[in-house]
Amino acid sequence: MNPAINRTIPTAKRALSIWQWLTNPLYWLYERRLLRAVSLGGPLPKHLGLILDGNRRFARSLGVDIASGHELGAHKAREVLEWCLQLGINHVTLWVFSSENRNRDPQEVSQLLELFAREASEMASDPRVHKNAVRVKLIGDMADFPDDVQDALRHLENVTSHYDKMLLNVAVGYGGREEITHAVRKLLWEKAKTGQGLERVADSLDAEEIGKHLYTAGTPDPDFVIRTSGEVRLSGFLLWQAAYSEYYFCDAFWPSFRKLDFLRALRSFQARERRFGK
Repeated sequence: MNPAINRTIPTAKRALSIWQWLTNPLYWLYERRLLRAVSLGGPLPKHLGLILDGNRRFARSLGVDIASGHELGAHKAREVLEWCLQLGINHVTLWVFSSENRNRDPQEVSQLLELFAREASEMASDPRVHKNAVRVKLIGDMADFPDDVQDALRHLENVTSHYDKMLLNVAVGYGGREEITHAVRKLLWEKAKTGQGLERVADSLDAEEIGKHLYTAGTPDPDFVIRTSGEVRLSGFLLWQAAYSEYYFCDAFWPSFRKLDFLRALRSFQARERRFGK
């Protein structure tokens, strides 16, 4: 890790802790009440999608560098996954890096990729991952990532491939349009190998067949999607799979996303009637 970043992280963590303490004097009591209400309040999402947004803006609000904001965001991701395990939410998709994020400042992209590699290496040896049988699956296009980053991410995927308690999709280098394009292209290649002509493929093509070639094939579609930072849009997240998802937009930046915010979101989900277009 960059030494300057390493020195900044404890300062940023202290600032985050102080900020939370000052703004949430009765946080623990309200959280306990909400946890009980959610636990008794009905079904929870079978598949939760999380759009992790606001790391940079949160870093600026604390007066620390952007890399520190991403570090805090990575710590928050682990914390939220623990909440999901505690509540029995067994399918989670985290969107950590979009295809458009590649266009950011090269130094920031480099720092992010370094962070992904380090987090993957730590998760691969984290006893909590193995104790809870968390299978990690990478979705997205990583072809242009440095070899060491790809190796670390694939290693995490491989050492957890036999687990079946939680499926954690990590969307990295991911874009919804790119995923659908990839799925159709893969399907066409598959059909071409059997000698089928384009007209025949077009006549038989349906949504179910395309769905079988998506990155998330075999996984239930997300029934609930949470986005942090106050942005009210999907930005291409699981465009195909989230057609009938319920959405929740939270004003908190991702690093300051509290368990209280998480429980409020789940309570909102429980209060909704899902109609699937009927």
